[in-house]
Amino acid sequence: QVQLVESGGGLVQAGGSLRLSCAASGFTLDNYAIGWFRQAPGKERESVSCISSVFGSTYYANSVKGRFTISKDNAKNTVYLQMNSLKPEDTAVYYCAAGTFISAVCYDHHDYDYWGQGTQATVSS
Repeated sequence: QVQLVESGGGLVQAGGSLRLSCAASGFTLDNYAIGWFRQAPGKERESVSCISSVFGSTYYANSVKGRFTISKDNAKNTVYLQMNSLKPEDTAVYYCAAGTFISAVCYDHHDYDYWGQGTQATVSS
C-alpha cells in the first residue's frame, strides 16, 4: 500500500524553525519526483519546494527561497523540509507528494500521484 505520512508541524513564533518529515512506504522515493506544497485557509494550494526526477534538481518558491531547504534520505525513504526564519504568512497545512512523471519541472501539483494527509504549521507574530 502506497502511503506518505507527514510529521513535524506545530506552533512556532516568527523567526523560529520547524522541520517537516515525509515518510514513504509501499514504494521507493528515489524513483519519484517529490514535492512539498501548502494550503492556507481560503487560498489555493501552492508549491513550496520539490526535487525533480531528472538529475534531482530542486525548486523553491520565491517566497521561501533562502529560508527553506528540501532534502531526501534514500536509506530512510524520507523527505524533509527544513523551514527557518518562519513568518506568519508561512502558516498553512503542508503536504508532501510523490509523482512518477519524468521532468525537470516539479512544481505543478497536478502532476503528482500520491499525497500525504498534511501537517499544520502555525507561525505566530
